[in-house]
This record gives sequence, C-alpha cells and structure tokens, in this order.
Amino acid sequence: MRRVVVTGMGTVNPLANAVSEFWNGVLDGRSGIGAISQFDTAAFKVHFGGEVRNLNLESWLDSKNIRRLDQYAQFALAAAKEAIDDSGFDISKVDPFRCGVIVGSGVGGLHEFEDQHRKFMEKGPERISPFVIPKMIPNSGSGNVSIQFGFKGPNTAVSTACASGAHSLADAMRLIRDNQADVMLAGGSESGITPMGLGGFISAKALSTRNNDPKTASRPFDADRDGFVLSEGAGILVLEEFEHAKNRGAKIYAEMLGAGCTADAYHITAPDPSGAGACRAMLAALADAKTNLNQVDYINAHGTSTNAGDEAETRAIKNVFGENAHKVPVSSTKSMIGHTLGASGGIEAIVCCLSINQGKIHPTINQFTKDPACDLDYVPNFARDLKVKRVLSNSFGFGGHNACLVFGSI
Repeated sequence: MRRVVVTGMGTVNPLANAVSEFWNGVLDGRSGIGAISQFDTAAFKVHFGGEVRNLNLESWLDSKNIRRLDQYAQFALAAAKEAIDDSGFDISKVDPFRCGVIVGSGVGGLHEFEDQHRKFMEKGPERISPFVIPKMIPNSGSGNVSIQFGFKGPNTAVSTACASGAHSLADAMRLIRDNQADVMLAGGSESGITPMGLGGFISAKALSTRNNDPKTASRPFDADRDGFVLSEGAGILVLEEFEHAKNRGAKIYAEMLGAGCTADAYHITAPDPSGAGACRAMLAALADAKTNLNQVDYINAHGTSTNAGDEAETRAIKNVFGENAHKVPVSSTKSMIGHTLGASGGIEAIVCCLSINQGKIHPTINQFTKDPACDLDYVPNFARDLKVKRVLSNSFGFGGHNACLVFGSI
C-alpha cells in the first residue's frame, strides 16, 4: 500500500497567521479569544469569539481577486500558500493532474450570503452581486486554491459540519493510497463569525456566555464548562506519497497512517451520550493505521467545552482504551483558539504532526474544577515534553458525523 506523509503545513487562526507562531502559542497556553470586532454584538447574548486578525493577502494576491472571495476562501488560500511554501513543492516540476485539493467547510460563504441578502432586502434583486454564488458556495475554497496554485487533479469539497477538515484529510489520504494522486492539499477553512452565525449558535444554546472573561470561556472537560467559543480560521496540509516526497528531498513531519469515519445516527446536533459512534470511529482509524491501543501516545481531542460533547468523548475514549485510558494524555486545542468548526480538523492535524516532530504536547488550558464524569489526563494548563510516535485526532460534527485520524512518526 502506498504510504502518505505530511510535507507542508499552513494555518490562520485566532492565535496566529503562521504555523510556528501558532505552535509557540499553544505550547505557552495562550488564548486567542477576545471581543468580536467584525460587527456590533450589543444585541447578542455573546460578545466574544476567536477572530483571525491582521491577515495580509495583498503581498501576494491581487486586490481584485481578494474582493471576489468570501472570507473563508481567503483563509483557505492563505493557509494553502503557507503549506506549499513550507513544503518546498513546485507544481511546475510535476504532472499537475496528479496533484489535487480538498478543502472542507461547515458553513461556506456565510459572510457573502448575509451581505447580499441584506442588499436584496434593501435595494431589490437587481442589486445582487454576480459573484454571490461563486463566493458563497462551499466548494469555493477548493476551487480557488486549485486555480491559484495550479493543482489540476482530484478536487472536491467536504461539508460535514465540524468534522469537515478531518474528513477532507481522510479522503485525500485515500486518493493518494489508491494511486489517484501523488500530492494533495487538504484540510478545512471556516469564517462563521457573522450576525447569523453567532445568533444561530446562541439560539441553539451551544455557546459559552462568559462575556466578562472571554479568555477562560473555553473550558473543555472542566466541570464549569458552559459551551464552546465560536471561532474562525483554516488549517491546510500538504499530503504526499512517501516515495514522491523522498525523491524530491522533502522534509517530512509525520506519516498519515489511517482514518475512521462513522455516524451516530442519533440526533442532528447532540452527540450519542454513549459515545458509541465516536468509539467505533477511533477503532476503525486504529485498524486502518494498523496501530495497537498501547502504541497511542497522545489524543488530540475534539474537546469543544460543551457539557454533552466532552462527556461523550471521554466515555468513548474509555470504551476504546479500557483500563489504560487514564494513561494516555488527552488535550484540546480548542481551549486556546475556540471552535473553528469545519477548519478544526485541519488545524488540529497540524498540532498532531508537530507533537510528533517536536516531542511536546500542548495543554488543555482553563482547567479549574475537576468533573467526575471527565476524569482522564487532559494535560491541565501546562505543556508537557513527551516522546510521541502515534497520535489520534478526533473530530465530531452536527449531524452525528465522526472522524478520527491517526498520525505517526517516520
């Protein structure tokens, strides 16, 4: 079977607009959460989130093209560029039809939809922009990345809510394994901090309401957690067939060993409280990766800071690992950057690869009060040095979508 490795990574997120700064931030346990600046939140019950700040596309992308992209597609392009630059990959030296793109997104071009709907209501249908459809469609990220960087191979877009980024990576890995491609740009991008996005999640009672202390609002697995923090960003990885990468002298961060995907078939928003679907996804990923339970050194949790979700994930981990569950460190990146929805699987895959590459695991911050129902080793508040050879990464989404990825050292 063809092996798949990670040779480049790129991200924009509430902590940083580059992988190295992001990694330093999560190791330091810094929070990227703050007051929302994109619109007036006075009428909303929640006033904070995880925004991408100071993103500069003008240095390499034409301003006219920037205006023709919804913000989520801009994030995808920025993360893809960093990933390609990081990998040293040159599309002009290979067959572009062997290079593909899969960028997932849970909500797609929500900014454009809201802007144009407002224009329609105020000025009528004749004033709707001709770019509204290509800007808002959820495959705009994948399409624009392929156009910008010349990747002409397999090109799809995954929309499985908060599992979108992880599913994209899983699909990309399988395309390389199946000899449909040699190189894939894959991950997720999201920009859902809009009036409708914020209001919708508030109405669903999914968000933390700690307006007086945003930086400690995301508290995965803590007894006082009260919901997730809405955030935005992108995480894109260069996946490459191992021999292809080796022949061009590419640096290799980690190997993508396997993936498992299941459905809860339980509820459109709530997780199955038994954790059965998540459990089966983890077991399927481990089987695909030919990895034994005792080989897993670290779990990057979905860990959103919701009461039901964190408890169900804890139960699933216990069901998979049994009596050894308490020995495996588990941490949540979302404690620092909030929940980037469809981008989270891509961003968290970057964390997994760097944990393997650097021998460190980041903490779950904002651990103040222990929850008897969440009693695993969540690496509370401080990073840890650890030799990491195999990592599990969990992503679960509305609709009951479960995706688990396995990364390993070379």
